[in-house]
Amino acid sequence: MTRMNEAQVVAEVTEVTLSRLRVWVGDGWVLPSRRDDGAPEFDAIDIARLRLVCHLKDELNINDEAIPVVLSLLDQLHGVRRELKALAGALDRQPEHVRNELLAAYRADTER
Repeated sequence: MTRMNEAQVVAEVTEVTLSRLRVWVGDGWVLPSRRDDGAPEFDAIDIARLRLVCHLKDELNINDEAIPVVLSLLDQLHGVRRELKALAGALDRQPEHVRNELLAAYRADTER
């Protein structure tokens, strides 16, 4: 996995200035890992999150107070998707009669 320093991030994500990057890291909007000397290292997920924040702020005009709320909701949504994917995998490994019983119970619960 390729990691980037601050200068590389600013070159990669042209909407981000060094000062903007540092503020967003300081605010916890982006959480890069740290090298032994304390310098931040950004991975592909951090870059995607930076692009998302740029989109939210620059194109959708979301204010600074709302950004943490939006990011938190998106993080929760991604967490639920991961859990559902794991659950679906566990269900797929069950015998067919177990899957059928669970599907019937699920349908009964959702029809209420």
